Amino acid sequence: MKEALLTVLLGASPISELRGAIPIAFFSWGVPLVKAALLATIGNLLPVVPLLVFWNWLAERLSDHFYYFNRLFAWLSDKTQRNRAWGLGRWESFAVFLVAAVPLPLFGAWTATLLALIFCIPIKKAALLISFGVVLSGFIVSIIITASSKLLTAQ
Repeated sequence: MKEALLTVLLGASPISELRGAIPIAFFSWGVPLVKAALLATIGNLLPVVPLLVFWNWLAERLSDHFYYFNRLFAWLSDKTQRNRAWGLGRWESFAVFLVAAVPLPLFGAWTATLLALIFCIPIKKAALLISFGVVLSGFIVSIIITASSKLLTAQ
């Protein structure tokens, strides 16, 4: 039970996310890989919607109180609208999905929520894109762990 809760918490943390939670749970605590992947994925998905709401709230507050933040967010919004007018909006959505899906450092759900704010992607759409990316990332990390554990046991 303790390992399960720690796996969820590691999956929710901004540093390790599921990229660190799955290997730690599997190799250090002996949690079965499928269970570790499910728990870490759930943990990684928990902060997505609250983060999207928080970043939007913070951007509004900063825009209301500081001139330069207002100019920055107005410029980002204008740039996003111009890109969408030229048909480039689908690449922004793909970028949010890809950042959530790639199992590398500095990538993941937390970074994807910031990218969704920058690209002015609505919260529901961003949450869906990030969720798909996190699930894909969980599969990729699980495959890498399966391959590496077979290599370790073969020696």
